Amino acid sequence: MSTATTASVSTHILDTSIGRPAEGVAVSLTARSGGDAEWVALGGSATDADGRCKDLPALPEGTTHVRLDFETEAYFVSKKQAEAQQDAPRVRDSGAFFPEVAITFAVVPGEHFHVPLLLNPFGYSVYRGS
Repeated sequence: MSTATTASVSTHILDTSIGRPAEGVAVSLTARSGGDAEWVALGGSATDADGRCKDLPALPEGTTHVRLDFETEAYFVSKKQAEAQQDAPRVRDSGAFFPEVAITFAVVPGEHFHVPLLLNPFGYSVYRGS
């Protein structure tokens, strides 16, 4: 939960190739306080059956930038989603053109930032949700 001095972050993933939440995707959270500051690993989680990470670590006071790293390759290997798309070309043995997705964004104290990832084997999109 955010306070006046901190921001908070949440995310979820929808696998748009099947129209379902992406379960079991590892997500790590890093943060920094200022554009020139070092990134600090805060921890991680994995998406649940609804594609949501409900237990991401809290952001430290003074956080200005956040990075969410999604380990997408393992998800596509385990689900074999790329093979299920008969019209899609095979890119690699792993079935994932993007083996990982890193999203970096700015935050301000006192606000909540929900950043959904819309994912498929050959592309992705993100936005600031609510």
